Amino acid sequence: MLLHPQFDPVALQLGPLAVRWYGLMYLAGFALFLGLGRWRIRAGGSGWSVKDLDDLLFFGVLGVVLGGRLGYGVFYQLAEYLEHPLRIFFVWQGGMSFHGGLLGVIVAMLLFARRRSRPFLEVADFVAPLTPLGLAAGRLGNFINGELWGRPTDGPWGMVFPQVDALPRHPSQLYEFALEGLALFVLLWLFSRRPRPMGAVSGMFLAGYGTFRFVVEFAREPDAFLGFLVMGWTMGQWLSLPMLAAGATLLIWAYRSREPRSK
Repeated sequence: MLLHPQFDPVALQLGPLAVRWYGLMYLAGFALFLGLGRWRIRAGGSGWSVKDLDDLLFFGVLGVVLGGRLGYGVFYQLAEYLEHPLRIFFVWQGGMSFHGGLLGVIVAMLLFARRRSRPFLEVADFVAPLTPLGLAAGRLGNFINGELWGRPTDGPWGMVFPQVDALPRHPSQLYEFALEGLALFVLLWLFSRRPRPMGAVSGMFLAGYGTFRFVVEFAREPDAFLGFLVMGWTMGQWLSLPMLAAGATLLIWAYRSREPRSK
C-alpha cells in the first residue's frame, strides 16, 4: 500500500502571491507545446513559421483557460454557477474541464484558421501531436494537488489519500498521465510522421483520447456532487463518447476522401 506524498500545492510564496504547482503545470504544458512545435518547424515540411506557432499559442491559451473554466461550470456544476454566476471567475478555487477546454481550443483554432486563410483541419492536424504532453503535465498537477483520486482497490499499487479516507485507491491521476499523456503522445507523434490525409491526425487524437479517458474513468472516483449517471457511467465517460465517435467518423472520412495534406 502506498501513501500519497501530500505535496504542498504552493510551489513558491512571494509575499501575498502564491505560485501553485497546478499553475506551473499549465505553464509547462504551454512550453512543451511551443518547444515541440518549433522542433517540427525546424525539421521542415510543415509549412508553418515560428510566428504562426506563437500566434496560435496565444489563441490556444485563451481557448484552454476560458473553455476549461466555462466547461466545468456547464458540464459539472451548472446549478451552482447559475445561482452564483460570479464564481465562474474564482479560478483559485479550482475547477477546469478538459472537454470544455477542448471546445475552447476548437473555437480558437477556427479563429486562427480564418485569420490565416488556412483549412481548419490543417491547423488541427498540426496541433494534435503537440497537445498530449501538456495534458500529461496537467495530470501531474492533479496528482500534486491530491485531487481527482481513484476508486478503492485491493491492488498492491493502491494509494491512500489521507484527505479523503484511509482506503487504498487507484492513483487515477497517474493512469491518466500515462495514457492520455504519454501513450497518446507516442501514438500521435508516430502516426503523424508519415503523410496522412487531412483530418486523419485530428481524428486519431479525438478517438485516442476518448478511448483512454473512457477506460480510465472506470478507475476514477466520480465527482461527489454528480456520482454515477446513466448505465453507471461517469460524466467523464459520457463526455468522451462523442469524442470517440467524432474521431472515428473523421478518420473514416479522411481516408475515404483522401483530401491531400496541405504543405
